Amino acid sequence: MSFNRRSRIITQGIARSPNRAMLRAVGFDDGDFDKPIVGVANGHSTMNPCNAGIQPLVDRAMAALTAAGAKPQVFGFPTVTDGIGMGTEGMKYSLVSREVIADAVEVAVMGQCMDGVLCVGGCDKNMPGAMMAMARMNVPAIFVYAGTIKPGFWKGEKLTIVSPFEAVGAFSAGKMSKEDFEGIEKNACPTVGACGGQYTANTMSSSFEALGMSLLGSSQLASPDPEKADSAAASARVLADAISRNLKPRDIITRASIENAVALVMATGGSTNAVLHYLAIAAAAGVQWTIDDFERVRQRVPVLCELKPSGRFVATDFHAAGGVPQVLKMLLVHGLIDGECMTITGKILADELAELPDEPRPDQEVIRPWSNPVYPQGHLAILRGNLASEGCVAKVTGLKSTSITGPARVFDSEPEALDAIMAKKIQAGDIMVIRYEGPKGGPGMREMLAPTSALIGQGLGESVGLITDGRFSGGTWGMVVGHVAPEAFVGGTIALVKEGDSITIDASKRLIQLEVDDAELDRRRSAWRAPKPRYTRGVLAKYMKLVSTASVGAITDVE
Repeated sequence: MSFNRRSRIITQGIARSPNRAMLRAVGFDDGDFDKPIVGVANGHSTMNPCNAGIQPLVDRAMAALTAAGAKPQVFGFPTVTDGIGMGTEGMKYSLVSREVIADAVEVAVMGQCMDGVLCVGGCDKNMPGAMMAMARMNVPAIFVYAGTIKPGFWKGEKLTIVSPFEAVGAFSAGKMSKEDFEGIEKNACPTVGACGGQYTANTMSSSFEALGMSLLGSSQLASPDPEKADSAAASARVLADAISRNLKPRDIITRASIENAVALVMATGGSTNAVLHYLAIAAAAGVQWTIDDFERVRQRVPVLCELKPSGRFVATDFHAAGGVPQVLKMLLVHGLIDGECMTITGKILADELAELPDEPRPDQEVIRPWSNPVYPQGHLAILRGNLASEGCVAKVTGLKSTSITGPARVFDSEPEALDAIMAKKIQAGDIMVIRYEGPKGGPGMREMLAPTSALIGQGLGESVGLITDGRFSGGTWGMVVGHVAPEAFVGGTIALVKEGDSITIDASKRLIQLEVDDAELDRRRSAWRAPKPRYTRGVLAKYMKLVSTASVGAITDVE
């Protein structure tokens, strides 16, 4: 096969004999030095269900690359699992791992002069971390998702990883029996695969189909099913062809294709984390994209899918109903995505979708017909006000009302807030403020799934507001606002809130406001002092020094 030989610098010429000698030790023969070296970035880990099913996918991809005339070489990258780290100090490493993954993939591919890379990942930060690396390096690349978990069941109810978190709140409030509490925990995760709702992992993997960097129809397949491994092999063959044609990520990742991906996130009710991650991916690709672009897309794209956390259905239901390709075809027909965008197959998106029907099948309820959307506009609203002059993100799905004004209940960490909820100190009408959990302040911008799920479990999900400079899990729903910027650690207004202050959240007006006059805020600002860093050595300390504000993606390679 012909290809753009980046690897020639380590495999050809008399001066490269020592390089070839080392490669012979790992299985290269004479003919292999003329083949493209293709990295296979392997996120396999036995520590979590999201990544525990990856090795068979890697094996199939390696075999397919070999059959296509490439010389695949596998290397690993680390992964942090949010569902296990949630509510602990370990969760501070989650968003940090996105940067570590991007750096690890870049170091391996560029350090060994590989001609292309196939990344296989499962948990939340695997996807954006790998895509950031692909965009930076700009060598032919494709992403293979590890696949979704199958739903668990307890007494006829479908379960996901969010179910045990919400059960904690319900059990503590006396609304659930011990039998049901333990039954939910033991049955929530029955197979390998990433969390089964339209949480962050499934949000990002499905959006990669719209972006053009993963195969259509591949993102919602169940990890244990044979078709998932078949998809990994097909992805490898497509990558081999892309290498032969020198089709690179920056030929695919453009402003238009990012807009396609964000439209898909809105249409499927995806995670707030997509805002952070697409800001980061755009920056890595050199594409101009701002936080206000999300609001622009939101206002014109309806929510078409009734998926968990606020809907009834899980990822495997979505796949059976037609999945991402069906939603993309609906968006294309109505002029809400750009069909001229290139995909990794070498075809434009419109051609990839040409044979699909304009409307979803009538025998399913997961994907709504265009005339009957779940919501007429997207669900991830960008709010501004004196509490978030740089903007913040509100998730408004599943709510009867999208506005609330109430007294602030102020907490300087997630554990403090969770303790108050579990002690039943939070009442309907309160607005919880969880601060010093931002990119620098945490550091690491922890997700607040434990407190938000506890509120849901206690029946307070729609009557209590929650504001944070941290993040939310894709499994979170309720009256929640995250990514508040500037964050508390750098002196943002969220640092100045006092217990009992009145706060307004109004998603319809895109407003988040601390009802305190400017003169008083000036007095508080003059008296405020930055806290000491929580970490002074190691990766968290490095991250704290380098990381940007959330409003540009919490990235560490700002120009």
